Amino acid sequence: MQVLVIGGTGTLGRQVARRALDAGHQVRCMVRTPRKASFLQEWGCELTRGDLLEPASLDYALEEQQAVIDAATARATDAGSAYDLDWTGKQNLFAACQRAGVKRLVFSSLLDAHKHRGVPLMDIKACTEDWLAASDLDYTILRGVAFMQGLISQFAIPVLEGQTVWVSGSPTPIAYM
Repeated sequence: MQVLVIGGTGTLGRQVARRALDAGHQVRCMVRTPRKASFLQEWGCELTRGDLLEPASLDYALEEQQAVIDAATARATDAGSAYDLDWTGKQNLFAACQRAGVKRLVFSSLLDAHKHRGVPLMDIKACTEDWLAASDLDYTILRGVAFMQGLISQFAIPVLEGQTVWVSGSPTPIAYM
C-alpha cells in the first residue's frame, strides 16, 4: 500500500514510518525540512517537501497515495500557534485528501479531548474529531495519552520557573513508546 506519513520526523511519526516500512508498505513522508529527515530516506522512505499550511504542497504529496497517517501536531516550541497547525493545517490536509481520493485517513488525537475543552490543544483535537465524524472521509482516530519526550521542556523547566503546567487529575493508563 502507498502510505503518506505526515509528521514523520516527530516522536510518533518516525515510529509509524518505520513500522509501515517493516510491514512492506511503500512510505512517503511529507516533511518541512528534508535535510532534517535524511534518516527516513536511509530507512527507505520517499521524502517530499510539504507544509500543512501550504495547500499546494499537499496535493503533490498526496499523488498516488492510498492512505494517510497524520502524526503531526504543534509543539510548545513551534513558531506560530497550535491553531495554525492543528486546525487550519488539518483542514487543508483533509480537503487535499478528499481531492486526491485518499481511501483511508488515520488521525492522531488525544485521549479524552472532549472532556478537556478548556485546554486549547485538547479543544482543537476535539473539534477535529467532530469534523471528521461529519465528513465523508474513511478515517480512524487514535487517542494517545502522553509522549514523554517533552518531560524536561514541558514540565520540569516550567515547574522550576513557577509556571503552571497541565496534567491529568485522574489515573490514566500510559503506554510508553
